[in-house]
Amino acid sequence: MNKTEQKNNKKKLQGRVVSDAMDKTIVVAVETLKTHKKYNKKFISTKKYKVHDEENSKKVGELVSIIECSPISKDKTFKIIE
Repeated sequence: MNKTEQKNNKKKLQGRVVSDAMDKTIVVAVETLKTHKKYNKKFISTKKYKVHDEENSKKVGELVSIIECSPISKDKTFKIIE
């Protein structure tokens, strides 16, 4: 596997900004549709990610695309795709 193939393995997600109170950090809620293994019922699962926002440009309610990166801090491993 060469380096270009490794770059494509990064997660790309899309979600909505739910908090922008921290400096250079936003919280993005990503919703995914999952199926229950036993009952085969579909349900929405929400997960929150802390995302690096260098310019503090994103505000609550905006739709953003994020990509996985090397750890920036203990909780931040995603950044905004420009």
